[in-house]
Amino acid sequence: MSSEHMQIGEVAARTELSLRTIRHYEDAGLVVPSARSQGGFRLYTESDVARLMVIRRMKPLGFTLDEMRALLEATDRLDAGEELPPEEREALLERIRGFEHATRQRVEDLRTQMSRAEEFAATLARRLTSTPTV
Repeated sequence: MSSEHMQIGEVAARTELSLRTIRHYEDAGLVVPSARSQGGFRLYTESDVARLMVIRRMKPLGFTLDEMRALLEATDRLDAGEELPPEEREALLERIRGFEHATRQRVEDLRTQMSRAEEFAATLARRLTSTPTV
């Protein structure tokens, strides 16, 4: 096995994703092992790990598998190293801008939820300290 390839266990440890989750993303077409060992084991590269990290970051923000796929397809196309017609390049960049905007909105929504949760926790703590003990 080449030093540039990693087996799924190492990838799982690096990405903090389970083997099952990585296989699920493979089944969904979001990541494809770059190679297979002679024994048929999945082999991944740093690029595959980076791709899984994008997916891992999108998941808690509520993006669907189709949305993840759309973003990855756009970034793959832009990163392919080939000359793109200006209108296609702009359409891909616009797709990424849409994801960036959606991400910022979801982060703001999470901040609001966190603030409300902290308020509630503080209310409960005050309640506990102000309730007389018997």
